[in-house]
Amino acid sequence: MHELAVCLHMHTTYSDGTGSHQEIAAAALKAGLDAVIVTDHNVLVEGFEGYHKEGRNRLLMLVGEEIHDQARIPQKNHLLVFNAKRELAAFAPDPQNLIDNVRREGGLSFIAHPFDAACPPIKETDITWDAWDAQGYTGIELWNHVIEIKTHSPTLLHVIFYAYFPHFLTRSPQPQALKKWDELLASGKRIVAVGGADAHAFNGQVGPLRRKIFPYEFHFRAVNTHLLTPSPLTGELETDQKMIYEALAAGHGFVGYDLPASTRGFNFSAQGRDSAALMGDEIPAGGGVTLKVKLPQLAECCLLKDGKVLQTWNNRETCSHITTEPGIYRVEVYKRYLGRRRGWIFSNPIYLR
Repeated sequence: MHELAVCLHMHTTYSDGTGSHQEIAAAALKAGLDAVIVTDHNVLVEGFEGYHKEGRNRLLMLVGEEIHDQARIPQKNHLLVFNAKRELAAFAPDPQNLIDNVRREGGLSFIAHPFDAACPPIKETDITWDAWDAQGYTGIELWNHVIEIKTHSPTLLHVIFYAYFPHFLTRSPQPQALKKWDELLASGKRIVAVGGADAHAFNGQVGPLRRKIFPYEFHFRAVNTHLLTPSPLTGELETDQKMIYEALAAGHGFVGYDLPASTRGFNFSAQGRDSAALMGDEIPAGGGVTLKVKLPQLAECCLLKDGKVLQTWNNRETCSHITTEPGIYRVEVYKRYLGRRRGWIFSNPIYLR
């Protein structure tokens, strides 16, 4: 399998971002990404899908959409929509109807920033997802990068500090997002986890202080979704688009925080008596299964079963665990960075049945 680093969930001047598609492509090329998926609010912007090149580097830009009911006050229920082929924002008032129409169009849908509390210092309201009775979505945005400034900024001074020193901000997916994901998985749903930048490159101002808050390139070096695909990108738009969306739908990948150290090379797999499995796959537990973890470098690795930590390894690059117990197994990896234990890698599950 081949690994692709993909940054998804970002905004341009077509909605509330400050950069163009071309500026996003240039920043992503500098950051060394393989692909980006642009998701402006309630508008499917056409004409920008394709390849961008700089020297030997090549980037695939795809375009999706972040849809929510703009008439609802307060706002809730933002949904990332990929590969739907047509504008679906008209269905936003009813999340279930929206999800159903995404599926009819052959698209994928991910609950965006499922827990997104208010931040009074910057006058940001709570836009948490509350339509948890909805069914049929592909997955959830387990780790949203930009909302961490809301999560960790009880005062305006915190906001200013993180605006100037953003490397200190990012910590981990929200505990409530991890808990909700485990609950959904335990209910029998196959829910794919992704990490999203939610990049806007805001122009911030407090009195005489002006600052570009989290430039695109910073986001693109931070929280990404890494996908495992059957082959490298071919350079053919339709072929590569299909390959990326198939990997996303299957959960063949993981969420990586690439700023402390590149997460490229991580792998979580299972070998059974008669078959093998990638992240997102199902494998029979009968006869015993060996779960194998490969890390890009030494770190703290936790194997979870049904949402509970089953085993922890410290300062290891390779880990393995043999089991005959059915369950939902996933991996969390933590790393010290700038004086704090931070989330580094969060795998999609392997399902032992």
